[in-house]
Amino acid sequence: MTNISFLSKPLHHLCSSTWCRMSCFYRLILLRVNSFCIQLCYFISVSFFGFVVLKVLKPRTHDSFRPRNLDLFFTSVSATTVSSMSTVEMEVFSNSQLIVLIILMFIGGEIFTSMVGLHFKKFQLQILKNRISSVTNNDLHSTDQPETEMVANPDFENLESGKDDTSLDSCSFEFLKYKSIKFLCFVVLGYFLVVQVLGIALVSIYLSLVSGARNVLKNKGLNLFTFSLFTIVSTFANCGFLPTNENMAVFKSNSGLLLILIPQILLGNTLFPSCLRFSIWFLGKFFKKVESNYLLNKKNEVGYFHLLPSQNSSYLIVTAFGFIMTQFVLFCSMEWNSAGLSGLNSYQKIIGVLFQTINTRYAGESIVDLSTISSALLVLFVVMMYLPPYTSFLPIKDDEETFEKKRNKRGKLLENILFSQPPYLAIFTILICITERQKLKEDPLNFNVLNILVEVVSAYGSVGFTAGYSCNRQIQSNINCANKFYGFSGKWSDEGKIILIVVMFFGRLKKFNMEGGKAWKLL
Repeated sequence: MTNISFLSKPLHHLCSSTWCRMSCFYRLILLRVNSFCIQLCYFISVSFFGFVVLKVLKPRTHDSFRPRNLDLFFTSVSATTVSSMSTVEMEVFSNSQLIVLIILMFIGGEIFTSMVGLHFKKFQLQILKNRISSVTNNDLHSTDQPETEMVANPDFENLESGKDDTSLDSCSFEFLKYKSIKFLCFVVLGYFLVVQVLGIALVSIYLSLVSGARNVLKNKGLNLFTFSLFTIVSTFANCGFLPTNENMAVFKSNSGLLLILIPQILLGNTLFPSCLRFSIWFLGKFFKKVESNYLLNKKNEVGYFHLLPSQNSSYLIVTAFGFIMTQFVLFCSMEWNSAGLSGLNSYQKIIGVLFQTINTRYAGESIVDLSTISSALLVLFVVMMYLPPYTSFLPIKDDEETFEKKRNKRGKLLENILFSQPPYLAIFTILICITERQKLKEDPLNFNVLNILVEVVSAYGSVGFTAGYSCNRQIQSNINCANKFYGFSGKWSDEGKIILIVVMFFGRLKKFNMEGGKAWKLL
């Protein structure tokens, strides 16, 4: 018994020391590893995992047609990066494979990945909070101060009215930051789940009540709940994949379904910062007032990319709807009597055009064949696809201190090497024109620079728009040619598809290079 008690104390110290070192090492890894590297490894590993599972599961067509490995990996990358570029028809995939694609889109969406980053930040602050608490407890025991005096802090109460927090000491400030980010995690999670659950319920109810839409699924052999789940997850993540070969063209007369999906597109991407800020403000009126005020007033300290200042959030709403109205007016004036909108009445055309123009900014779902619309409108769509989601017409300039902090984040060498976004898109387009140079000569109506540019910018913007491929546009007709319901990239060579995979990864992580090209001066 004496020997056990003699060994217990050193063993306890050894375990405590080991745990402390492991915690410090893990915390050091979290702090030191670059966020870009973490997300790049995340998307690549998830894409490979999705490819393996899709490969194992049997497609709906079974032995009559099995997608090639490159096409399966391309589809997995497209779902993970929420790009919705396709090289095979969607109705090839079985119900189990559609479930896999749902999971890939779910965990690859911007809001989900940002939520994971928030939890990492919360974990880091929790480690720091625990260390501060242990130091505070030691001070309490050494000075014999009552614990209530250390916990009670009147400065926290002052923050409920939105007052400044400069009177807080460093320990209290870190504790407040931890509580605020923890509250933010719950707000983002609630927003993420509530919007999608409501959308799934509405789509399921609509399909159950409207026989025309339900018959489409029945004729295609699609499960109603799987279709509802797939559509909402894809739309909210702004992926644009749908289980139907024709995308939303087969539902273009179902205006009710389009109206259900429109809010999902906006709430899942362009308007997320504005809605998030409103949610924090609204919840702060009833509870968590201190944390709410901290999040609303200390955006830089929180470090959450999607939490924008008040003025930026307001300008973002105005800019988003301004772009929508511009496209809507031009589309109606140029394509009102086009073949893509034939068979629709005026109300259905208005809803359809509104749905189409909203999708140009990242969702990529379509009710018309883009190859049939005018070139001027197609160029406008390319510009819309290129613009970042939080583009604001009246941006708020950062102060000098913030600007200097941003400049010091990167090394001088890397800052001088990086290009801005357009040169990269030009490089990718040139490379694909090289890999497809033979087809550019033999099939110029399908393989032209504009169609290739649409595909590249669409992959970069994680949109999924495509001009498609038509056998009717071939100059030299081929009797073996068959029209397929997949993207233009499905007709590319393997080298071209691989380059587009790189573009999808690059586009998904483009937020890390939005300030590139500052070393290049155009005089």
